[in-house]
Amino acid sequence: MSEADALVVFTPSGKRGRFARGTPLLQAARTLGVDVDSVCGGRAICGRCQVLVMEGDFAKHGVTSTAAHLSPVSEAEQAYAKRRRLNPGHRLSCSSQIQGDLVVDVPSSSQVHRQVVRKALDARPITLDPVTRLHYVEVREPDMHDPSGDLQRLAKALEAEWQLRELTCDLAVLQSLQPVLRKGEWKVTVAVRDARQIIAIWPGFHESIYGLAVDVGSTTIAGHLCDLESGEAVASSGLMNPQIRFGEDLMSRVSYSMMNPGGAAQMTEAVRTALNHLAKDVARQAKVPVTDILEVTLVGNPIMHHLLLGIDPVELGGAPFALATDEAMTIRATEMGLELNPGARVYTLPCIAGHVGADAAGVILSERPDKSAALTLIVDVGTNAEIVLGNEQRLLACSSPTGPAFEGAQISCGQRAAPGAIERVRIDPATLAARFKIIGSELWSDEPGFAESAQRTGVTGICGSGIIEVIAEMYLAGIISRDGVVDGELASRSPRIVPAGRTFSYVLYENPGGTPLQITQNDVRAIQLAKAALYAGVKLLMEHLQAPAVDRIRLAGAFGSHIDVKYAMILGMIPDCDLAQVASAGNAAGSGARIALLDNSSRRTIEGLVRRVEKIETAIEPRFQEHFVGAMGIPNTNDAFPHLEKVVKLPQGKAAAPRAGSRGRRPRG
Repeated sequence: MSEADALVVFTPSGKRGRFARGTPLLQAARTLGVDVDSVCGGRAICGRCQVLVMEGDFAKHGVTSTAAHLSPVSEAEQAYAKRRRLNPGHRLSCSSQIQGDLVVDVPSSSQVHRQVVRKALDARPITLDPVTRLHYVEVREPDMHDPSGDLQRLAKALEAEWQLRELTCDLAVLQSLQPVLRKGEWKVTVAVRDARQIIAIWPGFHESIYGLAVDVGSTTIAGHLCDLESGEAVASSGLMNPQIRFGEDLMSRVSYSMMNPGGAAQMTEAVRTALNHLAKDVARQAKVPVTDILEVTLVGNPIMHHLLLGIDPVELGGAPFALATDEAMTIRATEMGLELNPGARVYTLPCIAGHVGADAAGVILSERPDKSAALTLIVDVGTNAEIVLGNEQRLLACSSPTGPAFEGAQISCGQRAAPGAIERVRIDPATLAARFKIIGSELWSDEPGFAESAQRTGVTGICGSGIIEVIAEMYLAGIISRDGVVDGELASRSPRIVPAGRTFSYVLYENPGGTPLQITQNDVRAIQLAKAALYAGVKLLMEHLQAPAVDRIRLAGAFGSHIDVKYAMILGMIPDCDLAQVASAGNAAGSGARIALLDNSSRRTIEGLVRRVEKIETAIEPRFQEHFVGAMGIPNTNDAFPHLEKVVKLPQGKAAAPRAGSRGRRPRG
């Protein structure tokens, strides 16, 4: 490659390479193994290879990227845009040639192996008391003897029939009031919010209105459309958070805002556009107009919360991690650019602290640890784990910077949860052979028919739950020691232990015709760092409560709901506890958003509970590092696991002292 070659970085995969100017972008993507769809073979017919060139300085990659670094829009692209839709700012990678350094986003819609967004809705009882209700009324027609306005007669009808007093009216309703009354022949259905604000009106009888509960995660966004009259969840959908192209983890997004003027506004626009897509998708599924959505509840971590509201999160990037507001907010949807009913409102649950957000508040509302005498630990596992510990007497919360390793980033063969990803692993201690399951197949790899069932996707990598299981199984099988070192002496016993420079790796899958999937020493270290940060945060809360043990553990979040709790404990992500009392809480943050959507009184409940929560800031706790170093051991260098040892035979042996360097380093969150 010459100095004239251009550096191209593809997100969200992070794959990069140098290519001669004039190289088609699709060719570069395929050379690097980037997952870009193209059914027409690069003839600019199918349009499935659409990509987006990112604009700005990307210090992480050492790239200044601009749309001018691609060839001008070609005639083929112009012809396609006339026949079909070419999204604004998007290019067909098959018809675009590299002219300079680029950061290129490959949206999920252009990927062959689209991510399976697994934030499922949890069934749980919820009191139905929505903030917005429908009222059907018949309004007296005007006459020459009564000079009162149509709005006043509507208000009198609502007062007489529904005992609603001191009503006010949105301007949008007033503007449509007269034609709607006459179209309905003076019979109308009115949506009244909080028993005092008329926010929508329809001619005749209108049967249902809807609300949207949304969990805005840093990686995925999940939404549930609910009938506000019945409480039924009528549609659910999820999509990738498009902010990933600005940074995989939260601090990368804060850095993007700091280094790029207008960067925060870009991220705000991206996530709001995604919310509009989500709303249209669930409305389409339910076969209802998007204008029937009148209420939205949102949860998210503090940085997601601020960006949603159009607030630059720069103050959350460093001490003292100041929130713009820690209170719940009610906002007109139009102020956030949401294309719903003009009278729709958005309610955001309150944040708890600078690194403990409205998603943690949603988890508390869903799980209600304050109602039990049992000491309950709730962990929302993500790139920045949020931890709540307490019972009816006290509630404590903190966040811990686990980083993106649990989600597949920083792992040599890691990927997000998608068809073809290894999600379950078992290793034979005698032969060190592995068998596994992939997403998209119900069969284990050693069962008849597996090759046929996996033929469509292949075995593409390993996702978070698989990473946890393979490293725990490697420990149980003696492949790695308690301090996480791959035992190179086993190379003489098994061809699966292979040298990798000065260390050794474990071959999980040979991958005929492709690169073997290996778990490297660096992969083990990345998971150790992540789980040690999580465990250290838990230990800090336990110390503040002077609690030697916990009674119950709930793992929340899209990732937490797919972890086998036994393997999470073997690895040392969570403290020792009776495994019968350890379970998944599902998408508890999303469930909390749904509760707040359907039960108006729950909003006052969570606002009060958040004021009770004691916030612990791990960044300034002197004991964090001590707990972190101890937690690098598997399961732990210092803490015993008697409950775990009743059901799992743990290897014996003293752990080596952690070496200086990466093992004592605190990961970014």
